[in-house]
Amino acid sequence: MKYRQRLLENKLRRLGAHFPVIVLTGARQVGKSTLLEHLLPQAKRIVFDPVIDVGNARKDPELFLDHLTFPVILDEIQYAPELLPVIKRRVDQNKTPGQYWLTGSQNLSLLANVAESLAGRAGILSLYPMTFSERYVNASAWIIDYLQDPHAFLKSATSFNRASHNETLASVIWKGGYPGVIDVDNEILSDVLDSYWKTYIERDVRLIAEVSDLQEFSRFTQLAANLTAQEIKFTQLGREIGISHQTAQRWLNILKSTYQWSELQAYSGNTIKRVSGKAKGYFMDTAMSAYQMHISSPNALLSHPKLGALFETYVVNDIQRQLTMIQGKPALYHWRSHGGAEVDLIIEMNNVYHLIEIKCKTRPVKSDLRGIQAFRETYPDLNYAPSLLICATSEVMPLSNDCFATPYDL
Repeated sequence: MKYRQRLLENKLRRLGAHFPVIVLTGARQVGKSTLLEHLLPQAKRIVFDPVIDVGNARKDPELFLDHLTFPVILDEIQYAPELLPVIKRRVDQNKTPGQYWLTGSQNLSLLANVAESLAGRAGILSLYPMTFSERYVNASAWIIDYLQDPHAFLKSATSFNRASHNETLASVIWKGGYPGVIDVDNEILSDVLDSYWKTYIERDVRLIAEVSDLQEFSRFTQLAANLTAQEIKFTQLGREIGISHQTAQRWLNILKSTYQWSELQAYSGNTIKRVSGKAKGYFMDTAMSAYQMHISSPNALLSHPKLGALFETYVVNDIQRQLTMIQGKPALYHWRSHGGAEVDLIIEMNNVYHLIEIKCKTRPVKSDLRGIQAFRETYPDLNYAPSLLICATSEVMPLSNDCFATPYDL
C-alpha cells in the first residue's frame, strides 16, 4: 500500500521539536503507526498487546525503558499504562524533545492516564480517517482558506484546483477514509470491514466497557449507523433494541471514546423562538456506516434512501478533519428550528459565523438556502461570512449575493 501524505505531518513535526512525549490517538487502522514510521524512519516501533506483556513492560516498566533508544514509537500504549508514570519521571529529568512517540486507539482510557501522568509534558493530537484531499495525494485544507478570508477564497474559487480523481460520488462515500480500505477491491471490501469490526468489538469494546451482550451492542451500532446525520434521541435508540436510554447513552459514549462516533452540539443563542437543543450525531467513517447498513456497492448506495445522510456525514467529517490544522479552536454547531428549518454546520470563529448547508445534488437552487435564511432572520445581529452550500456541483457558483454553491471535492 502506497503512503499518502497526511495533513498532520507538519504539526506532528512541530510538536516533536517541542515536547519530549507526543501522543497520537485515533481509531484502529486510521494510519497512526504508518504516519509515525514515515516521520521517524529510523525509530524502533514496539506494539503492545492486551494479553501478552511485550518485553515485560507492564511487569517491570523501569527495565523495559532502560533498553530503549530514542526516538521510539510505543504503539497502543493503553495496553501498557504502567509505563506512563515512569516516562513522566524520566522526562522530568531529561526534557529532550521527541523522545517518546505514543499511539492509542482508546480515547477515554488513554487520555485519562496521559492527563494524570504527562500533563504539560506531552503534545496530543488525534488522527482520523483520511480527508478527501489526502486520498488523492493532494493534502490540503480548503476550509481554512475559507475561514481566514471568505471573500478572497470565493473570488479565486473559479480557478481553484480541484483534486484530480476519477471516482464517482457514490464510490467516494462507499470507500470512506480508512487508508487500508481505499485501495481494496470492491469485491472484498465488506470482508475487510467485517474483520475490522470484529477486532474492534473483541479488543476495544470488550476491554474498556462492561457490555454483557456484544451481539446486542453490534445491533446498537447498526442502528446508530442508520441514524447518522440525525439528532440524537436516546429513548429512540434504546427502544429500538430493547435497552434503557441510559444504556443507549453509555454505549454511544463507547463509540465516541473509540473514535467511531462524533456529535455536533445544537446552537441556541438568545432568541425567543423555539429551537431544538439536541445534538446531531455522525458515524466517523462512511465506509463503516455503509457496511453497517448492508449497502453492498456504490451503485446500491446511489439508489439508497440514506444517500443524503451519508453525503452529509462525509462532508461534515471531512471539514472537521481539516479544521485540526487551523490555529485556534473554532466552535462547531448545527441548528434546527421546531418549524423544520435547519443549518447543517455552523462554524463560529473570531466572532464571525460561517453557515454551511449540505445537499447531495448536482444542481442546487435558491430554495435550498431556506435554513440559512431562517437562521439569519432569527439572529440578525450576528456577524456573518458568505455562506456555502456544499453539493455535487462541478464548480463554485453564486446562489445569492451572500451564498455560494461549492463542490464537495475541492
